Amino acid sequence: MTTPRLRKVTQLRRNQPSQDGAGVKIRRIHEFGGGIDPFLMLDELGSDRPDDYLAGFPPHPHRGIQTLTYVLHGGLTHEDHLGHSSTIAAGDAQWMHTGRGIIHSEMPLTDSQGLHAFQLWLNLAADYKLSPATYRDVRGDEMPRLAREGAELIALGGRWQAADGETVEGPLDALAGRGAVAHVRLDAERHLSLTVEAPTLLVYVFAGELEIAGERVASGQMASLSAGERLELSGLSGAGEALLLAGYPHGEPIAHYGPFVMNTQTELEQALLDYRNGTFIDG
Repeated sequence: MTTPRLRKVTQLRRNQPSQDGAGVKIRRIHEFGGGIDPFLMLDELGSDRPDDYLAGFPPHPHRGIQTLTYVLHGGLTHEDHLGHSSTIAAGDAQWMHTGRGIIHSEMPLTDSQGLHAFQLWLNLAADYKLSPATYRDVRGDEMPRLAREGAELIALGGRWQAADGETVEGPLDALAGRGAVAHVRLDAERHLSLTVEAPTLLVYVFAGELEIAGERVASGQMASLSAGERLELSGLSGAGEALLLAGYPHGEPIAHYGPFVMNTQTELEQALLDYRNGTFIDG
């Protein structure tokens, strides 16, 4: 039997301060050159100051992507032109397949710990760029868990397998690029071993530090991992938390402008024209 190859850190990206919507302060990692295909961008929203985020994200369009929003503290209220209206709170997630086009708003809510949430952009393959838009929310108690002593994996979407063969599948089963997303918590000096065969594997540490195949990854860093099958995560002197992102690259050209992600400049220009002339969300 072949020994599973250990996945090692090949690149580290650090989040950068930015703002979006009506001046919401965020920390962002983006890669529209295909370097983290099928993923495009990860925003972290986190503050105990309401002025940093309560203005929210008023109505705006998207085409050509999926978004996945996951809340740790506070909440978000979503409304869109399709008539969806939903609020997610701590532990919940919402998934939006924008396809041909969706116009939506996201308004933040606060709790005793302020707001802490993430929004991930996934690229749609060319064949699905103009597909019908849809939306779904998922409650935290719908997300299965892999639990080990001092370690926990919460599966938002896709299939996750421990090295001993135990498997869980997150409720979001239609993520672009056969995507899989999970939230991992590790206590100090605890360990989690996973089998992950997807070509793209990213680990975004957002609390404490984690060790990945012997390399220290600090909070605010996203690690890209080498090809292989075995992921080894360890807690260091304190507890650490991360998002795991796995998927299969589309390998297609990416053309990006604001909220639109298509394959060519011509398609981007058509998206802008459709939005301006009122045909953006028509069938």
